Amino acid sequence: MEKIKNLIIVESPTKAKTISQFLGDDFIVESSNGHVRDLPKSRMGIKIEENFNPEYIIPLEKRKIVNHLKKVAENSKTIFFATDEDREGEAIAWHLAEILKLEKNQKNRIAFHEITKDAVLEALKNPREIDMNLVNAQQARRILDRLVGYSLSPLLWKKIARKLSAGRVQSAALRLIVERQREIENFIPQEYWTIIAQFKTVKGDEFEAVLYKINDKILDKFDIKSETEAKEILKDLEGAKYTIIKIEERETKKSPPPPFITSTLQQEANKRFGYSTKKIMMIAQQLYEGIKLGKEGMVGLITYMRTDSFNLAEKFLIETRKYIKEKFKDSYLPKSFRIYKTRSKLAQEAHEAIRPTSILREPEKIKKFLTREQFRIYELIWRRSLASQMSDAEIKNIKIEILAKKDQGKNYYFKAIGNQIKFDGWLSIYPLKLEETILPLVKENEILNLVKIEPKQHFTQPPSLYSEAGLVKALEKYGIGRPSTYAPIISTLFERNYVRKEKNRLVPTETGIKVNDLLVNHFPEIVDYQFTAEMEEKLDKIAEGKQKWYEMIADFYWPFKKLLERKEKEIVHQKPTEEKTNEICEKCGKPMVVRISRFGKFLACSGFPECKFVKPIQDETNKLNIKCPKCQKGEIIIKKTKRGKEFYTCSRWPDCDFKSWEKPSKESST
Repeated sequence: MEKIKNLIIVESPTKAKTISQFLGDDFIVESSNGHVRDLPKSRMGIKIEENFNPEYIIPLEKRKIVNHLKKVAENSKTIFFATDEDREGEAIAWHLAEILKLEKNQKNRIAFHEITKDAVLEALKNPREIDMNLVNAQQARRILDRLVGYSLSPLLWKKIARKLSAGRVQSAALRLIVERQREIENFIPQEYWTIIAQFKTVKGDEFEAVLYKINDKILDKFDIKSETEAKEILKDLEGAKYTIIKIEERETKKSPPPPFITSTLQQEANKRFGYSTKKIMMIAQQLYEGIKLGKEGMVGLITYMRTDSFNLAEKFLIETRKYIKEKFKDSYLPKSFRIYKTRSKLAQEAHEAIRPTSILREPEKIKKFLTREQFRIYELIWRRSLASQMSDAEIKNIKIEILAKKDQGKNYYFKAIGNQIKFDGWLSIYPLKLEETILPLVKENEILNLVKIEPKQHFTQPPSLYSEAGLVKALEKYGIGRPSTYAPIISTLFERNYVRKEKNRLVPTETGIKVNDLLVNHFPEIVDYQFTAEMEEKLDKIAEGKQKWYEMIADFYWPFKKLLERKEKEIVHQKPTEEKTNEICEKCGKPMVVRISRFGKFLACSGFPECKFVKPIQDETNKLNIKCPKCQKGEIIIKKTKRGKEFYTCSRWPDCDFKSWEKPSKESST
């Protein structure tokens, strides 16, 4: 007779494989492959008049998995849900319990922050009930986003273009990107000048200093506004005597940064490696769920990666201090644990920061088992976690003040600032771009020789376009979204063609700008940063059991519905752009016009709807001013394959079929 086993259900096949290694023959581990129920795509799926009750369905692609889980569950002794310990994981566990028709209030939920044997076995000793507060918070977010998306999107279709869509949190993020673009466009550079002198000491050492004070007036950034003013100062300094009047030395301590949370990992990995937030989270997920380390088998290398808590487990802190003591000098070990305060009001996604499951698992030791990308992310997390428990770096700051004086006239003061790392501390394991500026050994009252002095022109610079790292930082600052949503927010903006990437910076598309402007002008509350942050706080209250989810939805929905009905009548339909062109429809011979869709501008036949011929517009910036060497009529343009590889073709395609991987020369076209 076959032994009846306990069933553990997780959401990932890799996680299932890793966990199964830690358990004996009494357990079988299965995967749900993520969510098993969702709202239907074809309709709203919410019973608005019945306290916004959601109508969940099992998607077609999930039915095979669900049927398999039901079959396994029928012959199982006890069923445990070991999905991730956040709102999404709690909701998956609840949906599974509903599908499997388990009794309410069973203690069948186990959770852990790292996939290690000790953590899994400890969790099995302490099962708990499914936390319906967390489930309700997840449901509230899903329903809220569905109500906004399925209400606003049809309006965008009618007023701008078909197939557009609007999301609650994504729209606030889009507004950030559009506003930054306009800030740059409207920026007026302001000119200012600095005076830089190069000196030589008695011993022959050279160093630079900058003018910072005239008489008793410390110079403001814009005090020297023009070249004329700068040259007047240089003229006034002719024949001046330069004397060191003050040397200040002080030692400062630089404390290590805290261990990673979701947002800081995304920012740092994006800045260092250029990875997208989506890619960073995918790699972190792989490290969390388990990597096969040769004979050791599947091992979870890091703790759960969706978190806004800086906490570190005491076991890890003890292990790390022991590691530092064995590998470094005593001076690298602080007197006690370093404890970091969580910045968010409610660190609800997990109870620990992102850290290695063991500090003893050094990156170089396991490098051969990891891909290049996995190694980079793991090493970054490992180093940051270790550095967070090491001694401060000690930095010596030196300031030299120089008086430029003639027998008569103004007193001009220059200063040179240097710094030197006296003790590297945590910087030895997690180096930053902290360049040392070494100044020569000098004495007060020492007379300096002027090597050269020159004015330098500067212009104020506009703020940069957001990188993904910068956008995550802004989302966190304004309280938009939570750790689990940063990457999906950015991915959605790309998928909807509201944003494109140029040189690793986020640029709003024409479609994105149109959608943003309509929402800002007519639904300001939806894209208001304060409002979006307040909604997140209300979701947190639901997660704490301090607010009923359907009441929160009702407070938002009914005023929103009235506004929507009014705007349906008020908003004037933005007619599709019908800019005339010189191109002729290849199908019917009528003129082609420029129109706009979700994917941006395109060429369409003016005979629509009788003729539905369309074609993409070739980006003007890709024209090379080279005549086609084959037909001598068209112009060479750059196109890309589906995989992103560039090739050269004729602008008259398909009439001319010229195509080349090599860039044609101007000579070949004559």
